[in-house]
Amino acid sequence: MQLTDTQAGGRIAQLINTDGPGGAERVVAEVSTALQASGLDTVVFVPKDGEGWLERQLSGSGVTVEYCTIERPLSPASARTLADAFRRHRIAVAHSHEFSMGVYGAWASWLAGIPHVVTMHGGLYYAERLRRRLALRAAVAVSAETVAVSATCARDISRELGIRQSRIKMIPNGVRFVPPERVTLRDELGLRANDRLIVSLGNLYPVKGHAHLIEALARIADRHPAVHVAIGGRGDLADSLIDRARAHGLQGRVHLLGLRSDVAAVLAAADIFALPSLSEAMPLALLEAMFACRPIVASDVGDVRIALEQGSAGLLVPPGDDAALAAGLDRLLSDAAEAHAFGDRAGRRARAEYDLSRMVDRYVDVYRSALERTH
Repeated sequence: MQLTDTQAGGRIAQLINTDGPGGAERVVAEVSTALQASGLDTVVFVPKDGEGWLERQLSGSGVTVEYCTIERPLSPASARTLADAFRRHRIAVAHSHEFSMGVYGAWASWLAGIPHVVTMHGGLYYAERLRRRLALRAAVAVSAETVAVSATCARDISRELGIRQSRIKMIPNGVRFVPPERVTLRDELGLRANDRLIVSLGNLYPVKGHAHLIEALARIADRHPAVHVAIGGRGDLADSLIDRARAHGLQGRVHLLGLRSDVAAVLAAADIFALPSLSEAMPLALLEAMFACRPIVASDVGDVRIALEQGSAGLLVPPGDDAALAAGLDRLLSDAAEAHAFGDRAGRRARAEYDLSRMVDRYVDVYRSALERTH
């Protein structure tokens, strides 16, 4: 990884207006840490009154953290303050993530006279209002590069903003996978040797489809009486998911793990990984499960089909289809040899396409190109 053309030792800025443990925030943390480790000084701009999760992830990495406040509706003062911060930190390229920082990062970069890159991670919340679409379209127009994390996301941006898809670069997410030293989850849950465990990871929001996973478990519970489901993530649906499990008499077989930092260890304890989402772009949890060589049953949404190589590296089911999800889980639970083969293919696919270093190298190429165009 090399990027020698930053202006007078200038830095790379990464900007995001949320700092909880979500997919976009994790990408910011991983990219920033990798850039800093390679010798590219990096500054991450995070919301002033945020949770502090992203800053904790960057602790000890050498990455500089800068706090910012974005006012709404569109605030010239916020853009000027951000531009001043770019000058103070000698930012050579600014890289914004998601809608709010995509707009303000582009605006501030234009004021500071530096190239701007914006990455959209799959949310369509900007499409709800004309003013947001116009603001994002203007941001794209003044940016050196617009990046989507999936082909589906690129198509959505093109359609909603009325811009050619050829103007959007696709850079798939990548993950850093380190095999765990200790795997304790089965003991934590009090599972017996012959118990089977289905794991799902994702914040407890309706779009993640965890209710459908519980319904699928209910359909196969009698056929597979030793199967448990563990869901890692946080959110407002915890109580309703437990109530749903209790209604099926499954309260002892559905486990909510909360937010876990030992994702690799959680995955290592799983017999099957389930992704029951109703919508996704390129979910990091899926890629992590692939690196862990888990047999996978996943909703056919976003670029999941591409990640799973059209279904050869994992079973694909229609989103929101409890019966299909149950059938996929039943198939892998019933055929250990097939499940093992799916897991092996998932691991090979992940190592070939979705390693963190590939994603970071692609972004470095984007930064280099943006700098060349401004010199």
